[in-house]
Order: sequence, then structure tokens, then C-alpha cells
Amino acid sequence: MNFIKIRIFSFLVGMSLHVSAQTYQPVENGSTVKFTIDNLGFSVTGSFTGITGTITFNDDNLSASSFNVSINPTTVNTGNNTRDKHLRGEDYFHVKKYATIKIISTKIAKSVTPGNFVFFGKLTIKDKTIDISFPFKVSSEQNANRFIGEFKIKRRDFGIGGRSTVSNELLVKLNVLTKKL
Repeated sequence: MNFIKIRIFSFLVGMSLHVSAQTYQPVENGSTVKFTIDNLGFSVTGSFTGITGTITFNDDNLSASSFNVSINPTTVNTGNNTRDKHLRGEDYFHVKKYATIKIISTKIAKSVTPGNFVFFGKLTIKDKTIDISFPFKVSSEQNANRFIGEFKIKRRDFGIGGRSTVSNELLVKLNVLTKKL
């Protein structure tokens, strides 16, 4: 009888380990956060660095999965120092007052596309928080995961750029390499 109890206990412990989510930390070297926006008919691209936070993920237990990641807006880089300085100013990211751009999940779900997932959460820029959702893929690497997704936002929703000539809509592309904590 004790043997059966031990086997059941071992099975339950094994199952709980299988469905528990793993926690990862973004790795700066190997991750990219890029954006594209139109300005007077030309596409302008840029990027951010300084990604930090935690990602808890298990595709077999999505209810235990979560994302809490931020970037430093002072790292904005479009390849043009004058433009980058302007983007750090009050009209755009106002980096002296707002030190982070944050994305936090509220739910992770399976996508209708096999092997893909959907992020539901909140994006905060300049203390303005907007609900967002977007599809993403996950690939496993040695003791790491890579999360790849993209989404569109409207810059004016966050009070960025005012009546600037740049398009209101921009595309954000995420390619985040993580390491297991």
C-alpha cells in the first residue's frame, strides 16, 4: 500500500514540475527592439536597447505564463544623432521624466496558427497605458527561449510627437533572446 502512495506522490510531483512555467530574463546581446514609421513618404527605422525584466513561460501551462519587460527610451537610435536627441525630448519620449517603456501581459493564449501564441497585455509609454495584443512565436535554444512578435501602435495615443509630420501608426518588431534564471 505504501508503494502505491509513493508512486502516486512521485507521479503528481513529476506532473507539477512538467506544467510549471520556467522564468527567463531578456539578454541584451542577441535581442532587438526595432520600430518603423513613415515620415513624409519615407520609412524611418530605429531601435532601442536596455531591455530588462522577466518572462515566465510554459506552452503547456499558459495560465502560469507572464511577461514583465521594459526598455530604456534614452537608448533610441535611428542612426541620426540630431533626430535621436529630438526623440528624447519633451515632444516625444521626454526621457528626463519618463525613464521606461513597459509591457506587461495580462494573458497568454494559443494562436489559431499551430505553434504560435497571442500576447494580451498593457503597453505603457509616458505614463499612458494602452491595451495591446499581438501574435508571437517561441523557439527553444540551449537553456533559453527566443520570443519573436510584432505589433502596431498609434503614437498619438501615448502623447508622442504631437502634430509632427511622421505617421501616427508605427510598427514595433520584437526579437527577444532570454536566458533561464
